[in-house]
Order: sequence, then C-alpha cells, then structure tokens
Amino acid sequence: MDDQVFVQRVIAAPHDKVWAAVRGVDGLERWFPVIDGCRVEGSGVGCLRIMDLAGGGEMRDRIEEIDDSAQRLIYRRLQHPFPTSKYLGRVNVRPHGDSAVLTWTVDIDVAPEQRAELNGFLTGAISDGVAGMAAELEGTPA
Repeated sequence: MDDQVFVQRVIAAPHDKVWAAVRGVDGLERWFPVIDGCRVEGSGVGCLRIMDLAGGGEMRDRIEEIDDSAQRLIYRRLQHPFPTSKYLGRVNVRPHGDSAVLTWTVDIDVAPEQRAELNGFLTGAISDGVAGMAAELEGTPA
C-alpha cells in the first residue's frame, strides 16, 4: 500500500548553497549517521549512488532527475533492507528569506502491518541526515 514519509526543515544557509549540497548527490556519510560510506558511479541523471550502511549492508539509488530550475532531485532506491517494493525519494530546496527550506519526501509501498515501524525509522533517519546537513551548511555543531 502506498504511503509517504515527509521531512521539512529550514536551513540557515543560502538556498543555492543548500541546493549545491543536494545536487552533488554524494557525501551522505557526512550527514546521515546510518551511512558509513557513499560513492557515486557515473554522473548526473542515471548515475548510481551506493551507500554502505553502519550496521552492514548496502543501499543503491539511481538518480532519476536533477532539476536546477526547480531545485529538485529525484532518486529511486534500487537496493535496500526495507520491507517495501517501492522507494522513490524527492528532495526540494526553495528560498526562505536568507535561508532555505529543504523538503525530503519518500513514496513507499509497504504492508499495513509494517507501515508505522518503517515510517518511524525512515522519518528518524532522514531527519537525522537533514540535521547533519544543516549543521555542516550552517557551520554549527550537529
């Protein structure tokens, strides 16, 4: 059954700086505690982002869209440890005064009995990563 995870945060950094970090596709290990390493094969749309997980295992994303005018990145998670057959992520950045609003949305297909647990885990993991990104871009400790 389709469901959506949604995380939004104001980051006290210029929106173009936040977009550049998102657009870069790599570096997720700097922000997400659950990711030990992140490497990219290829470049731009169609490239693969491969993440080594802190507890072991690997996730792989294919970058589906990088839209500089809309400041939107879309990725499809091809390999993951989650009980879902669909995982499509969208990261949007928009100006908010001198800051930026980052919105991270993930569409998943998950069984009703696993929905609460998976949504809670993904919301927490994405929130932690966005907080790590904010700390780096704002120049403040995480």
